[in-house]
Amino acid sequence: MDHTIQYGTAAAGVISILAVYLALRRRSTVRNIPGPVSPSWLFGNMLQLYLPSTYGDYEFDWQRIYGPFYRIKGCFGQDKLMISDPVSLQYILNSPHFKFGPTVENAIHVLYGTDSIMGVNEEDHKRIRAALNVGYTAAAVRDYIPVFEKAAQTLTEQLEESSGKSINICPRLSLATLSTISEVVMGYSTTELGEEFIKNNFQACNLRSAIASSQSAGQIVADAIGARLPGWVWRAAIHLPTATCKAIRTAKRLANELGNQVLREKREAAEQGLDINTDLYGQLLDLHLLDKTKNTLTEAEIVAQTAITMIAGQDTTANTLTFGLVELAKSPEFQDRLRAEIHSTLRASDGGSVSYDNMPLLNAFIKESLRMFPAEAVTDRVAVEDVVIPLTDNLITTTGERISHIPVSKGQIVTLAIASYQRLESRWGEDAQEFKPSRWLDGPTFKGEAVGPYANLLSFLGGPRVCLGWRFAIMEMQVFVCELVGKFAFTLSEGDSTRPRLASSLLPTMSDGQKGALICAKRVM
Repeated sequence: MDHTIQYGTAAAGVISILAVYLALRRRSTVRNIPGPVSPSWLFGNMLQLYLPSTYGDYEFDWQRIYGPFYRIKGCFGQDKLMISDPVSLQYILNSPHFKFGPTVENAIHVLYGTDSIMGVNEEDHKRIRAALNVGYTAAAVRDYIPVFEKAAQTLTEQLEESSGKSINICPRLSLATLSTISEVVMGYSTTELGEEFIKNNFQACNLRSAIASSQSAGQIVADAIGARLPGWVWRAAIHLPTATCKAIRTAKRLANELGNQVLREKREAAEQGLDINTDLYGQLLDLHLLDKTKNTLTEAEIVAQTAITMIAGQDTTANTLTFGLVELAKSPEFQDRLRAEIHSTLRASDGGSVSYDNMPLLNAFIKESLRMFPAEAVTDRVAVEDVVIPLTDNLITTTGERISHIPVSKGQIVTLAIASYQRLESRWGEDAQEFKPSRWLDGPTFKGEAVGPYANLLSFLGGPRVCLGWRFAIMEMQVFVCELVGKFAFTLSEGDSTRPRLASSLLPTMSDGQKGALICAKRVM
């Protein structure tokens, strides 16, 4: 894969290395926090963190040895903090003293643009978020159930053609999630989206996944350098004539063209006196035209959300469901119990609305899938000023001092170890490394205050920038699992060793050949 957009120019890279070296000569405020020995000044602990055969081979051991708050070395001797402590995570995610780390921020700007909800400043983020939230409330999401059910039924019709055969279900799930997003947000079916848009949207999703999963020693160093490059280098790099940059430009262009087309058609419909409040963009445009609220978005701001909505909301849900179904295929007994619950609930509904939230096995399965396979295993934040981070329990420094708070300096990078937090034994039990839906049925699964918006998980992050569509994603998964498991029995393909593997950032991926056959789906009713 071409990583030109990450590397910048060679000259800028050399200058950045020097800048990093000079900056790191300053005395670190976290030097006495215990952590693993760094085997290399150039790579620090980054090769251990990102390049084991299975993600977490080192990280989960480090957590077991040093606890949920420890220090590692980044490239060029940089001190980084690995944090899975729930109190610390809650503080950082809700604190104005931290912002996106440079790598995350640059990736957002490259993939989605500076006008999307992810790329704007805090003041505009609050305003845009308040406007968009009209489509993601609990009541609004319940209204989308017919859309989810229609997409799920289309998906099962496709699977019927492969009943009893080995299939890779992930692309089918991706298309189904794209269908729900496009219809709910813009009122467009996948047919109306067109083959060119769908093809390029999938290409952008694959690119996003590839950036997350194709780590190498060279890329790790390049990322460390790229994090120090000024924003104008990243903005300029996107115009380079490379395959990667071209794919990104095409996906963003098509998303903007689609967004403009949708708003143009809705504006014309409104002028004719037609109701345009049938989807999210219609509601936002109607508010804009009537100027009903201070949270009204301009047409340009509405269009700017298209790329992040269509790309970020598609593959994350599809991947989580894929991994969950693989785990379900390994547990035929639980799968049978879940199917029985689905059939019982459907019979009780007698063709009416289904009470998805009142299905304990279904929701235990979804929670466990989200816990074990978060869309981001780690994500960085950087302190924008000197700040003190609280801890759940006292920490003993390398000098023997017992402390309950960690002072960090402006510019300190902290890594939110989401996957580690969601496998923290003190939080989830001694069997936290196992996929075990029953943990959600046997009593409280966590202690202390909630960190994330759903089931105390950080799969949707938390704080002011929590994933806006988390209710949308949960309901979508509930409907899809009911439709799929209710009609198909899933087993592992004979001799298939495929297993889920967490990616270092952005997306989880499949090991042992994501393009190969993953599971066998056989029609049961």
